[in-house]
Amino acid sequence: MKAAAINAFGGPDVVELLDLPTPEPGPGQVRVRVRAAGVQPVDGAVRRGLFHAGAAAPEFPLTIGNDFAGVVARVGEGAAGFPAGAEVLGWALMACHAEYVVVPVDQIVAKPAGMPWEVAGAFSASAQTAHTALEALGVGAGDTFLVHAAAGGVGTVAVQLARAYGATVVGTASPRNHEYLRSLGAVPVAYGDGLVDRVRAVAPDGVTVALDGAGGAALDASLELVADRARIGTIVDFERAPALGVRALRTQRSTERLSALTGLWEEGRLRVEISRVFPLAQAAEAHRAIETGHGRGKIALVVG
Repeated sequence: MKAAAINAFGGPDVVELLDLPTPEPGPGQVRVRVRAAGVQPVDGAVRRGLFHAGAAAPEFPLTIGNDFAGVVARVGEGAAGFPAGAEVLGWALMACHAEYVVVPVDQIVAKPAGMPWEVAGAFSASAQTAHTALEALGVGAGDTFLVHAAAGGVGTVAVQLARAYGATVVGTASPRNHEYLRSLGAVPVAYGDGLVDRVRAVAPDGVTVALDGAGGAALDASLELVADRARIGTIVDFERAPALGVRALRTQRSTERLSALTGLWEEGRLRVEISRVFPLAQAAEAHRAIETGHGRGKIALVVG
């Protein structure tokens, strides 16, 4: 099979389209013919050697990508619920930017019939991260919720879920994404110098909870704005979180969580924007795109 993989850590240029063995499903697994997969900042961190899920010393060639959508092509022994031909979406760590992925059946759910492939392929990781974060931080009615990097993949979902839960949402983004945030139900503010004052101007009664998707100055601003540090969470600045007393939030994936989120999409209550789509052969270009920053929604690879 073809896969977007690396043989060394480095910049986007190390991402190559390689011929790798097609994986075979074991007991309780299915092999999925990937139609689309998401590309996200953590993929860049893996490529640079800064992070790898599930292995202290990864072996090369290393395939990248954590979420996917496709069609079940082969069913392993004892794998029930998803026959060959079933359209599914789910997650598989460091495996998804490829023509085929093997995955346990407890990591996939049925793809909604009306969900475009590129949306389905890029759905699982960001949606589950946002849902995990809001659950951990207890976001609900009466809260004023500050979301940093609110126009990105996680931020887009976090804004919509928080609004559905009854919270007032303030979202940071570059000015070109402010109208987009308004369309999601957030009050937009520009990041950069003076951020704390701008947030206080639009939230004069204060901010009760914050989600940091940017790190650095964004987390610093949250410390000034939120009194209870247990209600500040970061999904990027893990090294600083313990010393600051804030929550380091990592995705808690489950088919129950993913099914609930796909249900919200089917009901028209959750929107996922795909800003750019690349073919698998241009995976290196997708990596360049995620590293420009200031993105809106998600980037997807179309595989087949």
